[in-house]
Formats: sequence, structure tokens, C-alpha cells
Amino acid sequence: MKTYRIYINDNTLIIADKLPEQSETIQMIEEKGFNFKAFYEKLGKLSATPYAIVTDDPKALFRKIKKSLVIIKASGGLVKNAKGAYLFIFRNKKWDLPKGKVEKGEGMKEAGLREVEEECGVKISSNNERLCKTYHVYEMGGKLVLKRTNWYSMDVKGVPKLIPQKEEGITKAEWLEAADLKPVLKNTYPSIVDVLKAGKLIKEM
Repeated sequence: MKTYRIYINDNTLIIADKLPEQSETIQMIEEKGFNFKAFYEKLGKLSATPYAIVTDDPKALFRKIKKSLVIIKASGGLVKNAKGAYLFIFRNKKWDLPKGKVEKGEGMKEAGLREVEEECGVKISSNNERLCKTYHVYEMGGKLVLKRTNWYSMDVKGVPKLIPQKEEGITKAEWLEAADLKPVLKNTYPSIVDVLKAGKLIKEM
């Protein structure tokens, strides 16, 4: 099953060839005549509702939506230390994973490695396979932006001391065991939950 999840404030737009199983009620949207900008403008800031479009060709519809938006590429990492704990940061009053924009002429994988090293003061020893991509839409300068983030699994040697990059708004950087993720899951972004599922830190719902 090919599924795209686009996060917009507290809302989610799911584009899939069949409806995913989940506990929340999903509001269905017709594919015919769908206009993403009009949909975005109608969304309430606090509605926290999952919407879904079921289509025979999710990739084609997603591509059509992408064409109407400004694309920003970003990259980040799910980093594990030698004791099996994972690197989390606390930024803008939420738990997050280190990530940032891809610079001109830079590869996605290299950008993820650089961002993790800059934001947490660590040296990555191996930058492994891509775990997943996440999509987030927001307004910037009067335009609608789609931020596409590639996430990679990474490792460090030993258990290095973490130095949070304060100028990037990071107030804490911590190593957390998979069993200690309750506070993170209570106060993080849905896209980060997707990365943790892809990295098998938490089970698919």
C-alpha cells in the first residue's frame, strides 16, 4: 500500500490507495476537483483532524499537489549510541529529532549528518539507510511550503556528551532508551512518531 501523510498544523492529510487502519475517525475527501490550497485555507488551526483521499494512483495525486507548492528539502537522523539509547532534542517546547535544511550542492545524506553533528555536538560514525520521508506544509512569506524531510538511521561510538546548539533554539539534548519514550510521545510532532515507527522504536498502531 502506497501512503503519503502530509502534516498541516495539527491536521493530517492521508493520500492512499486504501484507507489505513487507525483508531481516529477519518474525514473522507473526494479526489475529483480537489484543490490543495483551497483545502488548506478551510482548515481550522486547532481541528486536529485526519483527512483522507483514497485514489487508484496516490503517487500521481501527490505529485500534482507538490507542483502547487514551494518545496524545501531537509534531512535528519535517528541516532543510536553504543549502549542502544537514542538521541532526542528539546526545541520550541517539544521533543524533536535533529534535522535541518539541505544546503545548495549538498546531498540529502550528507545534510542529515551535518545537521545532527552541528545541533548536538557529536561525531557520527556511520550514516546508514534511509528510514522514511516526512512531509509538512506551512506558510512562509505568503506562500505555501512543503518541507520534505529524509530521515536516516545513524550511529555514534561510545556514549558521547551532547552539546545542544542553543542558537537553533535547542534547550536540551538527551540519550533516551526505547523504554523511556513516554514523555517524548506525549509532547512531540506526528511526523517524529512516524520516524520512530520506521526505526522500530515504537510499534505501528
